[in-house]
Amino acid sequence: MSQPENKKMINVGVIGAGGRMGRMLIEAIQDNPQTTLIAAIERQGSSLVGADAGEVAAVGRLNVQIVDDLQSVINKIDVLIDFSLPAATEQNMQVCAEHNVAMVIGTTGFNEQQEQVLAKASEQVAIVYAGNYSTGVNLSLKLLGMAAKAFGTDADVEVIEAHHKHKIDAPSGTAYMMAEAVAEARGQNLKDVAVYGREGQTGEREAGTIGIHAIRGGEIIGDHTVMFIADGEVVEITHRARARMTFAAGAVRAATWIVQQSAGQYNMQDVLGLND
Repeated sequence: MSQPENKKMINVGVIGAGGRMGRMLIEAIQDNPQTTLIAAIERQGSSLVGADAGEVAAVGRLNVQIVDDLQSVINKIDVLIDFSLPAATEQNMQVCAEHNVAMVIGTTGFNEQQEQVLAKASEQVAIVYAGNYSTGVNLSLKLLGMAAKAFGTDADVEVIEAHHKHKIDAPSGTAYMMAEAVAEARGQNLKDVAVYGREGQTGEREAGTIGIHAIRGGEIIGDHTVMFIADGEVVEITHRARARMTFAAGAVRAATWIVQQSAGQYNMQDVLGLND
């Protein structure tokens, strides 16, 4: 009987290793049989620098010391997972591009300049960039495109998202993804049709616009609803996250996929084969 082929372990680095998402990513990396944590990076001045990343993530000692300099560990890793802040991710993209290291990016809130840095970096290395790594959310995006094509502009569309009180950007990256899925299916540019909240004398709703609204409070992990409001009927597509580990496991799944791809920018639907 032939022996099963031994797959090469994928060496992963995590930015923000001591944060809430970073700790979950470390746990998800350890749970995935294809991945191993090789590098854990925190911001300069963090009290966690020098600590064992596994102990910080409560998964047991891993003998991976948290460092504050990506450059010092970049040559050890195959892929970097980055769920941090736009300014930090911008620098990390440049480092990864210089060293031919693939990336999985979950950072949201990029400005136009940072989007350009992303585009340039993806010419050098393979990058998965998504506002949400949940399988359910990405399936929802597929359904939203179908609904938008079916309704066209005969239905008014409202996107409503809710997150915990600690989230610092609004609307969420997932809300943008959902609104863009609708706009693209209707042949629109989201920038031309998006309406963010309403206040005062707004006048009648303009046909073809897409409303986007953000709610913040408590410890809501992430709820998203898109309403298609037509004459005589309403269709709602809703996704509710109940555990952050869903996002972490999805990001690690993306990491195992992206290391096999050529340079370019990909999203989670590519990872899941929903764009085939």
